[in-house]
Amino acid sequence: MASTALVIGGTGPTGPHIVAGLEHRGFEVVVLHTGRHEIDEVAHLEHIHADVRSGDAVGEALGDRRFDVAVVTYGRLRELAPTLVGRTGQFVSVGGAPAYRGYFDADRWDPPGLPVPTAEDAPTSGEAEDGKSYRIRRTEEYLFDHHPQATHFRYPYVYGPRQMVPREWYFVRRMLDGRHRILIPDGGLTLATFGYVENLAHAVLLAVDQPDAAAGRIFNAGDVEALTLLQVGQLCAAELGFPTLGPGASSDTKPAADTIEFVSVPFELAPPTHPVVFQNRTTHRLLDLSRLRTTLGYTDVVPARDAVRRTVRWLVENPPDPGGIEEQVLEDPFNYRDEDLLLDAWDSARAALEVVPYTSRPGFGLHFGGPGATRPRPDTRI
Repeated sequence: MASTALVIGGTGPTGPHIVAGLEHRGFEVVVLHTGRHEIDEVAHLEHIHADVRSGDAVGEALGDRRFDVAVVTYGRLRELAPTLVGRTGQFVSVGGAPAYRGYFDADRWDPPGLPVPTAEDAPTSGEAEDGKSYRIRRTEEYLFDHHPQATHFRYPYVYGPRQMVPREWYFVRRMLDGRHRILIPDGGLTLATFGYVENLAHAVLLAVDQPDAAAGRIFNAGDVEALTLLQVGQLCAAELGFPTLGPGASSDTKPAADTIEFVSVPFELAPPTHPVVFQNRTTHRLLDLSRLRTTLGYTDVVPARDAVRRTVRWLVENPPDPGGIEEQVLEDPFNYRDEDLLLDAWDSARAALEVVPYTSRPGFGLHFGGPGATRPRPDTRI
C-alpha cells in the first residue's frame, strides 16, 4: 500500500512543487484547501475543501483519516497543529523569517540591523517589540508543544510563479512601460535572502526524505546565493533585452537609446523605492542556511540568477493587473509623474554640488589593486 500525504495549501507558490515531489516519491497525495483557488497542476488529485483557518472545520472535513505525512503550507497553524495530533506520522510546516527580532524593524537592534547572517538560534521577537513577529514566534512554540517531532521551515520572501509580493515587478513593469531611468536606493547594495518557489519546495521535500534528521528542528530556507537589489534589476533588464548603466557608471560613448539606467538616490529621499526594499531601512536581511545545508544536504535546484530570469518570463506572460492584489500588496503606485519630479530634483542637486578641490586626494589604500588604485610609493613594501 502506498504511503499517504496530506498537503494543506497546495495551490500557492511552492505548493504545486511540493505536491509534485511527493507524487514522484510514490505518495498518494490529498490536497486540503479552501477551494477558492484551483490550478491545473494539482487538479488530478483528491481535494478536500474546508476553512483552513478553523481547526474544527478541518477536523470535520478529515473525519477519521490518517496520513503518513502532513505538509502544512497554508492556513492558521495554531488551529491546525492540535487538529492534526494523532492524524499524521510526520508533521512538516511552513512559517516565516519574521519570527526573528528586528526582521520587520531593524531598529530593534543597536546599531540597527539584523545579525548577518541570521541563524536559527538568533533572538526572536518579544511581545513588546512587534505584534506580528511575536505572533509568528508564539505559533512556532505552540506547534512544538503539540508536535515535538515536527519540522518547521522559516521561509523568507518567496518569488517565482504565483508570488504574492512580486519584487521583480518593480523593475519589469517600469521597463515594459518604457521607463529608461529607474530609481534604486543607496546604490542597490541591499542584500536579502529570497527563496525561489522550486528551491523552497526542495527544502521541504528533503525533510520528508530524512524524517529522523529533520525531526524536532527549525530550518531557515532560501536561495544559497543572495543577490543585491541592483543585481536583481540588472537581471530583469538582461532578460528583457535591455543594456544597463549602473549607479556611478560612466561611458565614453553615448548609451544606446534603450539602455536602462539605475539612478542611485538616498533611501530617505526616495519614497518610490520603498516598495522594493520591503522595510524602513536598507540594512541586510540574510538568513544563515548552514543548518539546512549540513543537516539535510540542501543546494539550490535553480540557481538564483536563473530563478530571477524565470520569474521575469512568468511576469511578462502573466502580468499582475494594474492596481490589482499584487500591486496592492507591493504598495507600489507606479506614479511616474512623481518619480520624474524626483529624478529632475536629484539631477539638479548633483549638478549644483561644488567639486571639492582636494589638495591631497584620498585613495582606497595602498593595498588596493583594483580600478582607481594609486601607484605605491617606491619605499612602500606590501
